[in-house]
Amino acid sequence: MTDTPTQLFIGGAWADAADGATMPVDDPATGEIIAHVADAGAKDAQRAEEAAVQAQEEWARTAPRVRSEILRRAYEIVVERTDELAHLMTAEMGKPLAEARGEVAYAAEFFRWFSEEAVRVEGGHGVLPDGRNRMLLSRRPVGPCLLITPWNFPLAMGTRKIGPAIAAGCTMILKPAPQTPLSSLALAAILKEAGLPDGVLNVVTTSRAGEVCEPLLRGGRIRKLSFTGSTNVGRLLLAQSAEAVVRTSMELGGNAPFIVFEDADLDKAVDGAMVAKMRNMGEACTAANRFFVHSSVAEEFGRRLAERMGALVVGPGTRDGVDVGPLIDRVGRAKVEDLVADAVERGARVLVGGRTPEGPGCFYPPTVLTDVDPGSRLMDTEIFGPVAAILTFDDEDEVIRRANDTPWGLVGYVFTEGLDRALRVSERLEVGMVGLNTGLVSNPAAPFGGVKQSGLGREGGRVGLDEFLEYQYLAVPVR
Repeated sequence: MTDTPTQLFIGGAWADAADGATMPVDDPATGEIIAHVADAGAKDAQRAEEAAVQAQEEWARTAPRVRSEILRRAYEIVVERTDELAHLMTAEMGKPLAEARGEVAYAAEFFRWFSEEAVRVEGGHGVLPDGRNRMLLSRRPVGPCLLITPWNFPLAMGTRKIGPAIAAGCTMILKPAPQTPLSSLALAAILKEAGLPDGVLNVVTTSRAGEVCEPLLRGGRIRKLSFTGSTNVGRLLLAQSAEAVVRTSMELGGNAPFIVFEDADLDKAVDGAMVAKMRNMGEACTAANRFFVHSSVAEEFGRRLAERMGALVVGPGTRDGVDVGPLIDRVGRAKVEDLVADAVERGARVLVGGRTPEGPGCFYPPTVLTDVDPGSRLMDTEIFGPVAAILTFDDEDEVIRRANDTPWGLVGYVFTEGLDRALRVSERLEVGMVGLNTGLVSNPAAPFGGVKQSGLGREGGRVGLDEFLEYQYLAVPVR
């Protein structure tokens, strides 16, 4: 970790926190401290804000092709440093190296995608219906942005926000999660190397999120907030953003239903379940949370899933052959333990897993529960762990009602071989995304986001750039 920056990145320069504070970064596989990074306070946030505001006007005037080429160079550097970035991510977050390498590729693709979209920002022209004025429409950057990213995908969630902001011509303050600051600091160094001008991106690592973020949102100079995290924190940030009418994009929690109909191909369904449940050890907002399986195939599906889950190897992410790394910290593991205990107390049967291993680290085994009581707490809580809870159903209308019976609406998964049913059920699910006979929906070229309390706006795809742009309408008299 000796080559990874550990200071704040403000105005193109590395600096300690104004009060000299630092915070530790732990390896969740061992509990050992792997680094100390600068712990920013209010003064540091003010410096970052000033740098972003001062850089905004010139950056907005920068040619789209220039912004595009910076993103393209950053993409190439990220790809070249895949192993270095993967090891860094595994050290601070815990995911196995194979998954970490996959995230590096996913993260890099956001830079490539938005490098291509940067030169395609278009307006419009036309004569208004009364014939008196011509209408000229132009697109402009929304202005300085505050980007807040989570710990579960520390590199990809950064590039998913930074990419469109650069493409649109916005300056930024990035506040990464305190558990995983190193990936964001490494990303800042890469963007500086790629030619990003000073002040366009500022990275403020902190354990004092309220002290740093609230003044920025209430002050009026930050014009855009993009947040990925829990719904509870999202509500708080929305309230703070209201005072200065800050534009917001919120990618919040999920409670994804995974529906397996009686005509489903069970091989596909189990394969899809392994991806939808076990990607990132289940620590993903897109993770399948509630498995609704038709009663005629529930026993067989549960048996196959338990067999696959039980075969996974748990251990430190750097060890060869490991499939499942540790959870992020002991608080996260304790939450999973409590949810499983509650379900078992209510009558759930444990097909595999369910017991915390002894020893160091924050490990929890892949777990499959069946005969789960609908009143169990894990039915209305984002589990964020490797636990699959199976319930049965017999009727299509019934399962749709139960799938929609949640305040969240990020993603749903549907497994059926019938085209009519596939389209009908997908259209009735109250979610922003549907995986149809697949357990993976995320892609930089597709709009990512949910409905209800799963968020506002979309990230990725062409609409991901729109989130960082405003329209200006110019009326020109017809002569």
